[in-house]
Order: sequence, then structure tokens, then C-alpha cells
Amino acid sequence: MLKVLLPSMALVVSVWLTPANHLWTFTLFNSFVIALMSLSWLYFPQGSSWAFMGTFMATDAISTPLLVLSCWLLPLMILASQHHTASDPINRQRLYLSLMASLQVFLILAFSATELIEFYLMFEATLIPTLIIITRWGNQEQRLNAGTYFLFYTLVGSLPLLVALLLLQTSSGSLSLLTLSYTPAPRLPLYANNLWLAACLLAFLVKMPLYGVHLWLPKAHVEAPIAGSMALAAVLLKLGGYGMIRIMLVIDTALHHLCYPFIILALWGVVMAGSICLRQTDLKSLIAYSSVSHMGLVAAAILVRTSWGLTGAIVLMIAHGLSSSALFCLANTNYERTHTRTMIVTRGLQVILPLMTTWWFISTLANLALPPLPNLLGELTIIVALFDWSWWTLTLTATGTLITGAYSLYMFLVTQRGPAPPHIMALPPSCTREHLLLALHILPLLLLVAKPELILF
Repeated sequence: MLKVLLPSMALVVSVWLTPANHLWTFTLFNSFVIALMSLSWLYFPQGSSWAFMGTFMATDAISTPLLVLSCWLLPLMILASQHHTASDPINRQRLYLSLMASLQVFLILAFSATELIEFYLMFEATLIPTLIIITRWGNQEQRLNAGTYFLFYTLVGSLPLLVALLLLQTSSGSLSLLTLSYTPAPRLPLYANNLWLAACLLAFLVKMPLYGVHLWLPKAHVEAPIAGSMALAAVLLKLGGYGMIRIMLVIDTALHHLCYPFIILALWGVVMAGSICLRQTDLKSLIAYSSVSHMGLVAAAILVRTSWGLTGAIVLMIAHGLSSSALFCLANTNYERTHTRTMIVTRGLQVILPLMTTWWFISTLANLALPPLPNLLGELTIIVALFDWSWWTLTLTATGTLITGAYSLYMFLVTQRGPAPPHIMALPPSCTREHLLLALHILPLLLLVAKPELILF
């Protein structure tokens, strides 16, 4: 564990000591080395529930894929941000890189925490670098408003979780994930039990986000720079799913019936968020609402609390993290050239950037879960788990799947097909950096087709 954590912490400091002319090269190289070292976590000893254990950190089959995804994301964020920050003063570039590196450190500590209170502290600590990245390097004047939404939604949802964890500590005497599954849940009156469960889940449902408490996400995505959008889509939303899995493994089965309203709301959110995507004109907003729809499926699968549901949730979180991050990178390549996110103004790009259209096509197919990509494996597993819980859920999941296919194809056709407007005919061509960035998103997805057991729970 420390062989990845310590270099990540050193990277935060070394960014300020590196000569200016080698800053991006050095940081990118080091982050790639850390990402390759993290792949060793995928060697998970059979027959053991925890591995790479330290005093306060360990990995298991749930956290390992998310840890590797977090480490894999940093070099991609650095690659994507080079053009965006090229005109900034050198100290501002150093601050930008150190914020991204510190975000990775917090994510590693959060996903590997064996104490719930440690996880809670790291869960909140990820707010700081993300908030600074959004409010300082955002593209539009609404970035401060987006940062305020992001901060207050997350904090208001998280404070009840702290109270619930302290109550759990008082009743069980420990918050260690290694022992909590063997200790009973707090013995409370019925109404207090309901409040305790709601407090445990609220912070994670806001973070995922569940439809109804999702308004911070489109604002944050639209206003964030490319690194902020990638971090939010690929990993930070998955913190909510990971926290829900950990809490659901602790909660007594007698309280499981209290999760039913959340399951229905999550499935309703799949349909509603997908429907909102169909009427979006802003490209980043469409991809953001697409994330709300997919995370609704993940939330429902976790709350059903079956092994199939958990497996599907983990697979879909990893696959969606890669595919949605790739879509945000593609949207950023359009924005850097046209300086607008309005789809109808930037249509017909296949004629101008034909190779980029190939990446658009593969990423769109991944988003709508085309076989044999792991997105399909995750969605099918979740749909089967929900059908086993209640066959009525098939109406909502089937409708959501159809709408997902509709808005994904709508996004591809509007941005890539048709005649190109005269005002964008002189766009600069795509560069090697962008193709490398997208290849590093898509290749892991394709490799997981050959070896999906790496992310199966």
C-alpha cells in the first residue's frame, strides 16, 4: 500500500521543486509510474477477504478496482489539462498540479481506509482540492455559484452521517470495517432506526447523486475545467457508491425494508435523468445528466443488497468512470477549438476531425452499453438483480435503457453528422496528446472485456 501512497504524497511536494521547463513532463512521468505500480493491487490473493494490510489501510475486492481507477486517472487529468493551463503563470500551474496530486492522495486514503471515521474524513477532504479547481480554473462566470452548490449539498448531506457514525461507535465500541460486520447495529426505537439509516445513506446518495439531490452535479460539471469534470465523473461519484456498499454491509438485515423507497426513487431517477438528457443543448450538461442516470442504477443495485447487485454496481462504476471521463475529454476537445458547448453550433465535426469521430463513436457505444463492453455486463447484472427483487422494476430499467440508447445516439449524431457550419471549417487538427489521452481511456475498457474477473466482486 505504501509503495503507491508515499510516491503520491511526494508528488504533491515535488511539483514545487521541479524546474519550470520540465514541470509537466516530470509530473506526467511520475504519475504514470504510480499508476503502473497500482496495477499490482489487482493481484488479489484467493481465499482472503483483505490484502496489503497496514495499520489503518487495506484493500479488498470492493476497493481494489476503485483504487486502481483513482491512480490511473491522475496522468490522464494531467494530459488533458496541458492546453487549458498553458497561459497561466508557472506558480499557478504548480498549484493546479499539486491540487490534482493531493486529490489522488485523499482518494487512496478514502478507498483503502479500514476505519469508517477515517473514510469519513478523507471523504470530506476530497472537497477541498475539487472545490478550488472548480472555482479557480472554471471556464464561466457561474463557477463560484457551482462551487457553492457543490460545497453545501455535500456538507449538508455529510453532517448527519457523522452523527450516525458516532452513534454506531457508542453502541458497538468500534468503527473498524474488519469487525463491524460481526457486531450488532444500534438498538434504537423504530423512528430513531429510520433516522439513523437515512443519516447513513444521505451523504452517499447526495454524492452519487440520487435524482432529487442532483442539482449540484450539472452545475459543477458544466463550470469545472477538464480535470475537475474527469475527477467528478470517474472517481468522486464512485466515492458515494463505495460508501453505500460499506454501510449496507454493516446495516442489520432487519432494517433492509427501509431502503425500498430509495430503490424506487433511484429507478425513477434513471428514467427522469435520461429524459432530461434528450432535451439538453449543452454537451457537458448532457453528459452530466447521463452520469445521474447511470448512478441511479448503481444506487438501486447496492440497496437491493444481493451479491449480483453488488457485483453489477462495482462493474458499472468502473466502466462508467472510464467511458464518461472519455466523453468529457471529447467534449473538451470540441470546446478548446470552438469555445462553445452548444451542440447545434458545433455539428458536422466528422468532416473536419474524422479520427476524433472514431473516439466519439466508441465512447458513445460504451455509454449506451453495447456488448461486449463491461458497461453491458454491469447493467445486465443490475437489471437481473432488480428483477429478482421485484419484476415490476423491469418497466423502469427497460425504459431507462431505451432512453439511454436514444440520447447517446442523439449526442453522437448531432455533434458528428450532418453538414459542418461555415464558421468552424478552419478548426486546428487533433493532436497526438488527445489521441493518447482517449486511447488510455478506451483501452482499459476493451482489456476488461478479455479479463472481467479483475473487477468482479
